Amino acid sequence: MKSKNNTFNMKAFLSLLMLFVIFSATVDAQKRSLPIDTALVQTDEVTIKGQKVPYKVTVGTQPVFGEDGEADASLFFTFYERTDVSNNENRPIFISFNGGPGAGSLWMHLGYTGPKRLKISDEGYPVQPYGVEDNPHSILDVADIVFVNPVNTGFSRIVNDGKPEQFFGVNEDLAYLADWIDTFISRHERWKSPKYLIGESYGTPRVSGLAGQLQGRHWMFLNGVVLVSPTGLGLEPEGPTPRSSVLKMPYYTAAAWYHNQLTPELQNRDLTEILPEVEAFTLDELLPALSRGGFVDENRKAELVEKVARYAGLSEELVEDYNLAVPASAFWKELLRDEGFTIGRLDSRYKGIDKTDGGDSYDYPAEYSSWKHSFTPAINHYVQDVLGFKTDLQYYVSGPVRPWNREGNETGEMLRQAMAENPNLKVLVQAGYYDGATDYFSAKYTMWNIDPSGKMKDRFRFEGYRSGHMMYLRTEDLETSNEHIREFIRNSLPEQGAPAKY
Repeated sequence: MKSKNNTFNMKAFLSLLMLFVIFSATVDAQKRSLPIDTALVQTDEVTIKGQKVPYKVTVGTQPVFGEDGEADASLFFTFYERTDVSNNENRPIFISFNGGPGAGSLWMHLGYTGPKRLKISDEGYPVQPYGVEDNPHSILDVADIVFVNPVNTGFSRIVNDGKPEQFFGVNEDLAYLADWIDTFISRHERWKSPKYLIGESYGTPRVSGLAGQLQGRHWMFLNGVVLVSPTGLGLEPEGPTPRSSVLKMPYYTAAAWYHNQLTPELQNRDLTEILPEVEAFTLDELLPALSRGGFVDENRKAELVEKVARYAGLSEELVEDYNLAVPASAFWKELLRDEGFTIGRLDSRYKGIDKTDGGDSYDYPAEYSSWKHSFTPAINHYVQDVLGFKTDLQYYVSGPVRPWNREGNETGEMLRQAMAENPNLKVLVQAGYYDGATDYFSAKYTMWNIDPSGKMKDRFRFEGYRSGHMMYLRTEDLETSNEHIREFIRNSLPEQGAPAKY
């Protein structure tokens, strides 16, 4: 009897064990996971400036290796290479980052430089059906491009024993991304190629710092850095900080001009004719007065109240209430309040509606809601349906990267040092006139203050556009801005055999 019970118990145990194994396997199969190191390859072609450009696109993941040599994270990337080039040692390669710091690479990937572009209106608004189409203005004719998603953006994820604190911070970000780029360049045999970084928004301190990190720790020297809608890069110049509200004055004029809120005398002039006048007013009149605080002469203050109101399309009462320094949040709410609209932060061409017209800030950013509307279906369709990268993971348009360690942000200085040590390194700054977050005049001011000595000013170039933060969403500016990058590449490639020296 005892033997029979033991036999029965053993059978029951084995049956339960089998059920457990099957259940565990089923659960594991249902987990959302990322292949740590993989690649899918396709070929296609695009017509750019009337010329057919055949290319190979590689979509996949590449590990971020920890100190123990094991993967701590895996980054999702898309790499475009022109295929009718026999030798790539002279062919530039662009490494592209968006910002956030939790933004995926979709914005510039499907909006700007890549060979595919999302379907939107000529002014950048969502249209249906969603999807992608060829981008006839892509820079793929002159450069290969890899779009990189940092940890917790796009499909990139922490894996194995990786910890968030390894990745989420200004300098943490630079360290692991520089290692990743080093590996990528080696895997794809591109050490001989001219190398460029392009970053947008928070991507600008990212690529500025990477210029220093790659050069100082990986001995990888660049030809160029493109800063699209730059932040202040951690700079602390002798004048106002790069994010000072006083520097937004020319942007206020641009946004008011776009919405026909200026006086007829100003409204009837072209925007690019007005802006230099307002820039001079900001630096030569408004800034000195604000520096005096409450001790500015009352008559002079009254004169400036009238001028600020005139240039910003606001009432004198509002300007006086804010002691000449109207905050951007109030401007976005106030400019079209009488018409029942708010205006966008990152692109003030966009209009929104609030629950009430009262208050001093908007309910939501109209432009960002519009962008997510058009970009999210486009990137998911393109990556999964067209390129065949199938996953149950959510594509993080804006991923969880908080808390973000912002201490020790010296990215602007890292870029200056890299330029000083590398005579070939040049910088292109691109900004939209209607961007109210990283406004164009603050971008200029940041550029001016990267190298206060002025010895390298001939290696900087600034271009402004009649659009917002993502100026390339407007078809006219998409063409122009990509052409500016082509010119920048030509001007930053030294003659063959020319020594890099002062």
